[in-house]
Amino acid sequence: MPHAPIAAPKLDLAFVRAQFPAFESPAHQGQAFFENAGGSYPCRQVVDRLTRFYLHRKVQPYAPYDVSEVAGAEMDEARARLAALMGVAVDEVSFGPSTSQNTYVLANALRQHLRGQKGRAVVVTDQDHEANSGAWRRLADEGIEVREWKIDPQTGHLDPARLAPLLEDGKVALVAFPHCSNVVAEINPVVEICAMARAAGAWTCVDGVSYAPHGFPDIPALGCDIYLFSAYKTYGPHQGIMVIRRPLGEALPNQGHYFNGGTLYKRFTPAGPDHAQVAASAGMADYIDALFVQHHGVTHATPLERNNAVHALMRGQEVRLLQPLLDYLAGRNDLRLLGPRDAGARAPTVAVALDRPAEPVAAALAGRGIMAGGGDFYAVRPLKAMGVDLDRGVLRMSFVHYTSEAEVKKLIGALDRVL
Repeated sequence: MPHAPIAAPKLDLAFVRAQFPAFESPAHQGQAFFENAGGSYPCRQVVDRLTRFYLHRKVQPYAPYDVSEVAGAEMDEARARLAALMGVAVDEVSFGPSTSQNTYVLANALRQHLRGQKGRAVVVTDQDHEANSGAWRRLADEGIEVREWKIDPQTGHLDPARLAPLLEDGKVALVAFPHCSNVVAEINPVVEICAMARAAGAWTCVDGVSYAPHGFPDIPALGCDIYLFSAYKTYGPHQGIMVIRRPLGEALPNQGHYFNGGTLYKRFTPAGPDHAQVAASAGMADYIDALFVQHHGVTHATPLERNNAVHALMRGQEVRLLQPLLDYLAGRNDLRLLGPRDAGARAPTVAVALDRPAEPVAAALAGRGIMAGGGDFYAVRPLKAMGVDLDRGVLRMSFVHYTSEAEVKKLIGALDRVL
């Protein structure tokens, strides 16, 4: 029986930053990192596991000799511990080379599943990063109807009321949408959307790439059928991670070697996994556990409860630091802030449209010790839908829980001078 939710204390930032070797690197001294949405710093636990694997385990795993058995056991540990943190069965977690590749494979499986079923449809949004949009849109080549759930062109908001009419006829097989956009950043009501889709007989695919860095998902609470995210944005190695719930995973056709079709976590990974990076992914679970123990001590909390408690820690820190930045940007009349102005309603990924190209502005910020980015960030569809000039792009400043208040103040000061 689950325990009561664990109250969130204030994040121990000194402890957190001690877990990331980047903060000790001479190359990073004097720099404030605000391009975390493109990839986070790896935590020490991941770096240590990856180094250990390459030095001491780099053989073909699962063979009947000691080093190989240990290598396989570390890979299995990563899957098991991440599954426990997210509240799913071990074999419902799959690794792949990237989220874009994982989505492509899943879309191909759905294409095969729907072949010959006339009148079927999928729903996509124009709020998504292209990874969770383009692959599903290509199903139109097979005669599958693609229905677009459109955002509000002024705010970027994805309104569930606009989804309802798309589901009314019961023909939709899958609804693909983001937990939050990588430029709008509003946190979408995943639980509500998944319930709507389920009631209409549709599966759901949630792109969590832009949200998971701010807290690993509680999959049973969300109610989705597929959840996708990228380990290199959640303090880990360059792997795509996908949770595929068993009913859907067994319904879709096998995409792997025919003799692996009976193993759920192998059904949607046609290529062999990167052994070292899979094993190193257990370091992400080590990090979550370390944060929990530091802030709550040793308790009998389940892995999912520990995950949810750390999620609350991360979000508390991020919301506290984000609101001053949003207030500052909202007070300027020379830019357009995309997404909500309330820090509690969004992730700390902040995109602004300027009256000039964004990349030179990012370069000017770099000269003041601010690492940020300019461009479209593969979010061409939402930017076009909101009327943003793609030749200018947007300036994006993104942070996570290890960012300090001093770094946010440094960013605001640099923006004042550059803009």
